Amino acid sequence: MRKLRSFEEFWPHYLHEHRDHRTRTMHLTGTTIAGLMIFAWMMTGDESYLVLALVGSYGLAWFSHLVAGYSRSATFWHPLWSLRADLLMYVKWLNRTLDDDLRRAGIRERRAYSRNSTSGIRSLARAGGD
Repeated sequence: MRKLRSFEEFWPHYLHEHRDHRTRTMHLTGTTIAGLMIFAWMMTGDESYLVLALVGSYGLAWFSHLVAGYSRSATFWHPLWSLRADLLMYVKWLNRTLDDDLRRAGIRERRAYSRNSTSGIRSLARAGGD
């Protein structure tokens, strides 16, 4: 992997490493679990929710890279950029703008996360890879 000097250079690389829809689906699910567990911790003060947030997010994310087979988690090489990219991917998925970035990164999709989609989860599941 070439040396990446900025997050702007890292983002297309991150998308390429997450080009398989299964990887993105598991990342988005893990980020949702993490958010819910952090919310539960804030409401209850029970620190076990923080452990569940880490296990839910990182566990699913790392497993997704094993399932995809060809993809490596960027967490070890760029942990803060990886976290930022994970959250950015989540926000762009919620806003239905992730398709645009995937196309700019050269990743072909079939109605993955477009504004025209009626259901983000349904279209996420249909999304094709390369």
